[in-house]
Amino acid sequence: MTPIARVRSCFGEKFGVPRQPLLADASRAAIELLPPLDTPDAVAGLEENTHIWVIFQFHQAAGQWSAKVRPPRLGGNRKLGVLATRSPFRPNNIGLSVVRLLEVRTKPKVELIVGGADLVDGTPVLDIKPYIPYADALDDAQSAFAGAPPAPINVLIPDHIREQAAAYRDDWGTDLPLLIEQVLAQDPKPAYQLPDPDRIYGMQLCGFNLRWRYLSSAALEVVGLE
Repeated sequence: MTPIARVRSCFGEKFGVPRQPLLADASRAAIELLPPLDTPDAVAGLEENTHIWVIFQFHQAAGQWSAKVRPPRLGGNRKLGVLATRSPFRPNNIGLSVVRLLEVRTKPKVELIVGGADLVDGTPVLDIKPYIPYADALDDAQSAFAGAPPAPINVLIPDHIREQAAAYRDDWGTDLPLLIEQVLAQDPKPAYQLPDPDRIYGMQLCGFNLRWRYLSSAALEVVGLE
């Protein structure tokens, strides 16, 4: 298959990316259509939808998989079959995410501005489809180990860092303070690691090096935005 689009995302690396779409609704990304689909005709009518499905490649996980994996949701201590999880390490490295469609732009290039994306910058997109509520939202659907979103942890942002983040502007209208809170509230560290107040974690977010430390298993503090 040939990618039809490429993602430009606020997430500069896979570490720290929310483990499911829409958990960090403040995240922003642009899906840039590639030739021959970089034409307004290819997206005509798409703006009539509030959400879209994005089918993509886990391009940073290609060739890495095993029959059983350790889902972070289960603390990294219990193994499940890879086909029973959303692990990016799959026999065919294909991902599927539903995102909010914020805007369809056709000038100067054809691109879709989306919110709530869990996509790393540079992700190849294989297909885009409209989200259809009557078919895609199933009220009786259940998942035994992921029936509800994980409980968020408390995120403390010092005033001077919050002010710095609030001054950030981009072409997508990103609310950086809110994005930092939503991303870190998901507890990005590996599930098997115990909080270590002496360890500084970091991730690339909106072109910044965001750094934080854990105060406890239920709280963390931002220590830098460089």
